[in-house]
Amino acid sequence: MSAATAELTAQLIRAPSITPLDAGCQEIVAQRLAQSGFTIHPLRFGAIKNLYARRGSSGKHLCLAGHTDVVSPGNPGQWQCDPFAGTVIDGQLIGRGVADMKGGVAAMIVGVERFLLEHPEFHHSISFLITGDEEGEATHGTVKVLEWLRERGEKIDYCLVGEPTSDQQLGDQYKNGRRGSLNGLIRFHGRQGHVAHPHLADNPIHRAMPLLARLTAWRFDAGSADFPPSSLQLTTIHAGDATTNNVIPAQLSVGFNIRFGTASTPESLEQDIRAILDEDGNYTLDLELSGLPFLTQPGELAICVVEATEEMLGITPRPSTGGGTSDARFIARDCPQTLELGLVGRTIHKVNESAPITDLEDLSRVYQRILEKLFSSDKV
Repeated sequence: MSAATAELTAQLIRAPSITPLDAGCQEIVAQRLAQSGFTIHPLRFGAIKNLYARRGSSGKHLCLAGHTDVVSPGNPGQWQCDPFAGTVIDGQLIGRGVADMKGGVAAMIVGVERFLLEHPEFHHSISFLITGDEEGEATHGTVKVLEWLRERGEKIDYCLVGEPTSDQQLGDQYKNGRRGSLNGLIRFHGRQGHVAHPHLADNPIHRAMPLLARLTAWRFDAGSADFPPSSLQLTTIHAGDATTNNVIPAQLSVGFNIRFGTASTPESLEQDIRAILDEDGNYTLDLELSGLPFLTQPGELAICVVEATEEMLGITPRPSTGGGTSDARFIARDCPQTLELGLVGRTIHKVNESAPITDLEDLSRVYQRILEKLFSSDKV
């Protein structure tokens, strides 16, 4: 079996593109796609490099989307090899970003290359939307590229995102939706004082404790057939001065995140949160929406994803909306047929992130088969 996908993945890993740095990673992608006849559009917004490449201007348009930025490897000394060397050990390619998601980007490129070689008369459109801001704030990446596409009047009919969606083995799961994400910060205001004279102070920690217990136990919704019930998780709690235990603090700050499905909205979540906090009254609440939930209805792309996975891997993938967020939440607003399919994600963001070389090659074959099925005469 050819190791073309693993070789390209290793090349991408060797460009240490920790958000917001690119380190030449997208140039590797651009050069490879240009060789296959793609028109390359480097798009920089702020400090973020993005890449849009398209081949074809007619027929149905499939966009293959992903990101080349990665999270920090942490302490390199904890890795069994250099996290940016692209080392192979016992059939596993090891490196930061191999699964999330340089392996997916490489598999898409190789899959498209093979497809075009075997179908030289191809008359539809394929594009790549590659961002360097998925692991960061996601404000100058895919969102900005989509705005640029709207200004140009470009329409995406299908989008396949190469995020690591598989659970236990390659192809056992694909994402047909994602939950929304709402971040919040509550500040409970009190009055500072000496711990020996509590009647002269107002302890915000004491006031907040029962309210926080209610918030974490609150049933915001019952979920749906596609999404679990919304969940509020406390993420940070800070009050006082760690150098002394003699002072009642004047303020308690509490951070939280809510992952929510289509049964709730940011407005309904805020209403429930404030209804509980208003029992205290002396607080401020700041909310930031990271992304809305999306759910892709069954269609041509889902059929092709399932059939191609069955044919190439002998496994039927199940749809899932679990896990974290991805840039698919932005793309789905413009392209209702948006799905995610990629490598096993059990090592992402961890020390010794890895993927089997066989999975990388198999994934490229699955992508190639999806293209063949999607652009067959009976599908378009």
